[in-house]
Amino acid sequence: MTGDRTAGIRFGRIAAMLPVKEIDRACAFYEGVLGFRRTFQNGSPVGFVILKRDGAELHLTLQREHKAPPFNVAHMMVGDADAFHAICQEQGLRIVKRIQDKDYGLRAFVFEDPDGNRIDVGQPL
Repeated sequence: MTGDRTAGIRFGRIAAMLPVKEIDRACAFYEGVLGFRRTFQNGSPVGFVILKRDGAELHLTLQREHKAPPFNVAHMMVGDADAFHAICQEQGLRIVKRIQDKDYGLRAFVFEDPDGNRIDVGQPL
């Protein structure tokens, strides 16, 4: 069984990798609107960026032909889902699933970033 073979391996962070059509536009949203900060970038022109805020880490990769899938690609926990939901609405982002309290203990909603990537947002109740 594979699990037995990995028992001694410690796993570290894992970060969502979001494809974006334009790095500058995506960074303007995640840095300028959501307050992430760029901690790494690679390429000339830039084709890969690492963003961090608090305990969250997000990787953006340039994919000019990106077509967003019709499912959630990341889950983001926040301290105030209502305030974050309001920011998404103010920015004119598409809300895919309205904010509501879920029976699994989260206040949650789903939005699409400027590239159409669906992100599920939750706050513990």
